[in-house]
Amino acid sequence: MASTSFSTSSYLKQELQLPCGAVIKNRIVKAAMTERLANRQQQATKRLEKLYKHWSSNGAGLLITGNIMVDKRYKEASANLVLENENAVSSLSEMVRAGTANNTHLWAQISHAGRQSTIFSTFKPIAPSAIQLKKLFLFAKPKAMTMEQINDVEDRFEKTAVLCQKAGFTGIQVHAAHGYLINQFLSPLTNKRTDEYGGTIENRARLLINIINRLRKRLGDSFPISVKLNSADFQRGGFDEDDAMYVIRILERLGIDLLEISGGTYENVVFFERLKQRESTRQREAYFIDFAKKIKAQTALPIMVTGGFRSRSFCEQVLKNIELDLIGFARPFLNEENFPKNFLKTSESRVKDATFDFKIKKMKDFAEAGFYDYQIHRLAKGKSLKPDYNPYKAVVRMTTNELLKGWF
Repeated sequence: MASTSFSTSSYLKQELQLPCGAVIKNRIVKAAMTERLANRQQQATKRLEKLYKHWSSNGAGLLITGNIMVDKRYKEASANLVLENENAVSSLSEMVRAGTANNTHLWAQISHAGRQSTIFSTFKPIAPSAIQLKKLFLFAKPKAMTMEQINDVEDRFEKTAVLCQKAGFTGIQVHAAHGYLINQFLSPLTNKRTDEYGGTIENRARLLINIINRLRKRLGDSFPISVKLNSADFQRGGFDEDDAMYVIRILERLGIDLLEISGGTYENVVFFERLKQRESTRQREAYFIDFAKKIKAQTALPIMVTGGFRSRSFCEQVLKNIELDLIGFARPFLNEENFPKNFLKTSESRVKDATFDFKIKKMKDFAEAGFYDYQIHRLAKGKSLKPDYNPYKAVVRMTTNELLKGWF
């Protein structure tokens, strides 16, 4: 069980001991954001090293990487890191050394894109069932996976996790949310299988459970293992809160150390906008706090929520009430160069969101992704953030980069 100590006036500054015994120096986490900074061999670069050196110097207790793919054939972006064999470990070790400075934890988020592999990665994606992701014509129709392919995916998650441990990462996060492959198995909308990996939630959760079982055996009892899980897909007939609670109870029995709650998929990015309109959300700031409270009432798992936290006073409140254990931030790290260092200076601190005008509704989320991708790349070059960057340029820039790195 996680150990909590409140000996000072700031709950954000308290350390947290995880069930495995690892200690995180405070409650602020940089949640995963895709960096798109790997070289053509899909290995770590000096820019990634510089980026994580910057983030580890600013005071967060835990940094979680963007997607590290377990299979180079099925990537989320052309310049994703891929860790399939020993060849990539040495370059990754330099990035890890930078990211673990100042007693900072650095965890590798490991992932398989499944049907969310873009056409810049493959025209032959795989998925639980042959159901295409229809989003900006960027995704080909997948083939339903064979049992051999499912077993291969389980092997790959295990191998990648072991290599991450060897590279010096201080923990692992398995990405089972946001429509990636494991979430595709969990959701009845994307999993129409009739074998032991489809149908009931017991079967749909089998891939995730098998992976976590393997990781705990291979990584040892003292190595942090985390899972990022949707509270729901926010689509009719999809993965819902009852499904999530079933999975969470099993994950607790398997001995994971941290559960990050998120939600939605590529097909439903607007769920954030819908949630923002709820009165309770406007009052409480955080998107998934209500579900986190339900988990807290039924399990002893340490809980992390990412999304919507903007004022320090609210962060202190939910930690004081033990509604969750760690608070994840993503865009604040790209809106303020010295976040969270400055955020922790005064009790009245509040994060400002970037604002920009983009008229093409169907591409708005793509424009935002491009805008923040640009900010990541500026930090990786040692440059200042550019909050006035044109979102139309961001779309062109990111599309061009994906084309050049994916096809040429």
